[in-house]
Amino acid sequence: MTDGDFGLLSPVSASSAVAALTGDRAVIAAILGVEASWAAVLEGAGLVPAGSAAVVAEAAHGDSYDVASVAERAQGGANPVIPLLGDLRARVKELDTSGIGAGKAVHTSLTSQDVLDSALMLLASRTVSALLVDVKGTTTALATLAEQHADTLCVGRSLTQHALPYTFGLKAAQWFHGVAAAAARLESLELPVQFGGAGGTLASGTKLTAGSDSTPFTLADSLAAELGLAPVTAPWHTNRLAVTALGDGLAALIDSFGKIAADLLFLSRPEVGELGEPLAAGRGVSSAMPQKQNPVLSVLIRSAALQAPALAAQLHLAAATFNDERPDGAWHSEWPALRRLLSLALGAAGHLRELTEGLRVFPEAMRRNLELSGPLLLSEGVAAAVAPLLGEAGKQKLQAVVDETLKAPAAEQSRIYTKLLREAVPADKVSDATLEELLDPASYLGEASEISRRILDAYPDFTAPATNTGISTKGATRG
Repeated sequence: MTDGDFGLLSPVSASSAVAALTGDRAVIAAILGVEASWAAVLEGAGLVPAGSAAVVAEAAHGDSYDVASVAERAQGGANPVIPLLGDLRARVKELDTSGIGAGKAVHTSLTSQDVLDSALMLLASRTVSALLVDVKGTTTALATLAEQHADTLCVGRSLTQHALPYTFGLKAAQWFHGVAAAAARLESLELPVQFGGAGGTLASGTKLTAGSDSTPFTLADSLAAELGLAPVTAPWHTNRLAVTALGDGLAALIDSFGKIAADLLFLSRPEVGELGEPLAAGRGVSSAMPQKQNPVLSVLIRSAALQAPALAAQLHLAAATFNDERPDGAWHSEWPALRRLLSLALGAAGHLRELTEGLRVFPEAMRRNLELSGPLLLSEGVAAAVAPLLGEAGKQKLQAVVDETLKAPAAEQSRIYTKLLREAVPADKVSDATLEELLDPASYLGEASEISRRILDAYPDFTAPATNTGISTKGATRG
């Protein structure tokens, strides 16, 4: 969300909170933050006049800069750092009223890629921190649903068809599993500082530190510490693993969001009716059909999931075509893809948190849908228990019962299956009571409860919410 771009056609991330972390002003602030931190590093090493860092820090307040002007002038050097540096140097000169030469601390020994790569990693670090707050709100809500509905029966579906008895608790636990596993991977990523100089050899840094106790490598480590980024062994101008790993982590997390949204879009259909999104005034209404209650949170989340893979692929395409020691257009193509991934993930995370924390669950509808297939859902378990009692032809005999049942209308299949099964299995082999037990869906849940427990136990850091509130992306959507 930039000046003149408020996300009108991207409602999933149309939020002032998302813009504050990923918008153009956030990028400007990150670039200026790198320059200010670098000035502090140089002053700390005694390489620039004392007091320089304070002047640069004062000059680096992002609100002082015309974002639209910087963006337009960036075309002259193919990146925003160059025009912004001109503005920063002018501002530092203006503020250096004591004439200490604070301008010497601006960008010395850096190159544009050092600043922009580090700035984007800083932007990502801030965004991921906020993102994980909302993710942990979501996983906490899912863990609660898993525990509350451990015994809530529903139907498990395979290739769109009724498969076996299931529990909503296990469904919620599996949603939790996808989100928690992806978030844990994202959380573990190290976002590195960049410092290589004009050609990636640290030549100017070597000259700068000659005769001092510092080296280009100690300066790079100090910059990483100032910014809260990871130190690096060497410059990574054309080794883009840091970027592709971040993109993959964000895309995988959005994938897990998309899985939940896809399930909810089906399960909230009126003819299914097992779940409902939280209600809010003005949300989900239609411009033409007053009776509609559109599941807009799921729609927005799904829209992010449909965009993310291509953006991650763009990062890999760029990484695979980085030429020479400093790249041309491949580097430039990373920036919008990475920032879009960050904004999509952040926006979708806020919507998913609200959705899961307010999810409406309808166990009666789950039971109703389960009973559409009724005893047929237990045919696998029946065959395993009964076929050995019927001799060599036992499996074929029981399969014939199923085949005959499926010829009948769906509304009649439960009754017909039970009748044909009783006729096919002698009472002296299987009593009525035993058969009734075999046809009870609660008797064929396998290790559903234990699977849920193991999933939740595997991610203890994601079963309680983070301490702050994350971001809010609440808002009505019409369609």
